[in-house]
Amino acid sequence: MPKLRRLFVRDGRLRSGWRLLAYALLILLCSLAIGLPITFCALFALPLGALPPLFATALSYPGIWLATWLAQRFLTRAAFADLGFQRPPGWEAEMLFGVALGAGLMLAIFALEAGLGWVQIVGFAWQEGALNAVKALALGLGLYIAVAFTEELMVRGYILQTLAEGLPLGLAVPISSVIFGLLHASNPNASWVSTLNLVIAGIFLALGYVVTRRLWLPIGLHFGWNFFQGTLLGFPVSGTESPTLIRQIESGPDLITGGAFGPEAGLTGLVASLIGIGLILAWGRLHGDRHQPS
Repeated sequence: MPKLRRLFVRDGRLRSGWRLLAYALLILLCSLAIGLPITFCALFALPLGALPPLFATALSYPGIWLATWLAQRFLTRAAFADLGFQRPPGWEAEMLFGVALGAGLMLAIFALEAGLGWVQIVGFAWQEGALNAVKALALGLGLYIAVAFTEELMVRGYILQTLAEGLPLGLAVPISSVIFGLLHASNPNASWVSTLNLVIAGIFLALGYVVTRRLWLPIGLHFGWNFFQGTLLGFPVSGTESPTLIRQIESGPDLITGGAFGPEAGLTGLVASLIGIGLILAWGRLHGDRHQPS
């Protein structure tokens, strides 16, 4: 019995692998318990087909937050804030750097494609009324804040940190990033190229946690990238559409631009992620002594 117990338990807790399996089950159960009623109410209140796929996905987020809290409290036996929500001096700078980095990389992609004649702006949301532009901006802010917090909480929060308890960080980061890529493999217009690129993007985001041991930088990065990509610049976001301020038509080779999936499926997104990895490592070297866990 002691040998059997050691297979499942270490230091009075489930081993990290079993905790991840239990976490996946908790996400499924909590998403069904919370997400289904919310989805039903949304579909009941809206005409059939009026709920965009990305917004429909966001309805499952309360279940993911509950599952993560339960797993952290009862399986990991630690405070929820220990997942990376500590707020020592400088945490705001971490988030702002992430937002600026994500926004800057996406603006560079837009400028490159526009300079090559691959982006044609055909209109703006405010041409249909100021209220329409405010609505698009508000929906984009709410949606991409929810996406950034939830996906970072799940992947760079619980999954990466639990993997790192049983594996070297050099293995935990790529494994969690493969999971991140696979989570988007069923998105509209996904391909093996988009999945591979999102694995690299997952490493990019994970390094934001590695250099700070907090989630503020990757949350800011995730938000800045998605919000500028979708709401402000009008690109698809991982194969999904959302209200945008700029109406644009994109041409150019799909291999480079990513086509209907968005830059994550193209060379532009891959190169942006690689550049971002270098900039995050530089940030870590510059601020490492100042931004360590307290």
